[in-house]
Amino acid sequence: MRLLPTPAAVNDVRTDFGSVRVYRFGSAEGTPIVLLHGRNGTTVSWRPNIAALAERRRVYSVDLLGEPGASVQTAAIRDAQDQAAWLDGALAGLRLDAAHVVGVSIGGWLACNYAVRRPERVASLSLLDPANTFARLPIGVVLRTIPTLLPIVSTWARPRFLRWVDGQGSDPGADPVGRVIDAAMRCYRPALPQPGYFTDEQLRSLAMPVLAVVAGRSVMHDPAQAHRRARRLIGNGQVELWPDATHAISGQYADKINARILRFVQQPG
Repeated sequence: MRLLPTPAAVNDVRTDFGSVRVYRFGSAEGTPIVLLHGRNGTTVSWRPNIAALAERRRVYSVDLLGEPGASVQTAAIRDAQDQAAWLDGALAGLRLDAAHVVGVSIGGWLACNYAVRRPERVASLSLLDPANTFARLPIGVVLRTIPTLLPIVSTWARPRFLRWVDGQGSDPGADPVGRVIDAAMRCYRPALPQPGYFTDEQLRSLAMPVLAVVAGRSVMHDPAQAHRRARRLIGNGQVELWPDATHAISGQYADKINARILRFVQQPG
């Protein structure tokens, strides 16, 4: 957290499902941006993005409830409706009538789920290689996750899994964010439902402006299939396939992602 800009405010927002930690960065005018991180990432995974985004908009970064981080889950989250309900309670507690919601990976799924169920509070939706949203999670991801959970082999399985997801050949232990994710996988046991796959009708229902960026080298889905389905179903959308990007797109192409999001949220309608 010391590597991030100093938050303008730190809020622990009470919801029916627990206390949600939200960090606010910047004080710019206009509809704010809400960031939803990927699995095990916490707010620190947005380190390459927060400073640039906060120059132009107020940025609220949420530690996802039921994930590692400073949020504290106190009630069962049973389904997608509960996932939308806790996030809605957090944004209501912050008195955000509308926000540009940005999510990466499982945070992208959560953002899409929220937009499907609470569209009135979503000014726009930016989905960065969202998991299990436009194409299903491959069985290979599940199989590769299993060794990371086993006591004896997890010490070598976790770094291999993180390098495979990152797709850039980097050592996860050499980066502070990678060390946070490794610690989260090692020490935190989530109690969350599996993210449900969105139906065609749910995706067609998204009437707000949508930016969907699919990473061409993602291992979390079939990128070509995800791109095709998003283009077919997102009516008010800008759907892009970034051929060289991996699932770590928000950090891998931070400057381009930051500029793309800011350009998108500034467009009217």
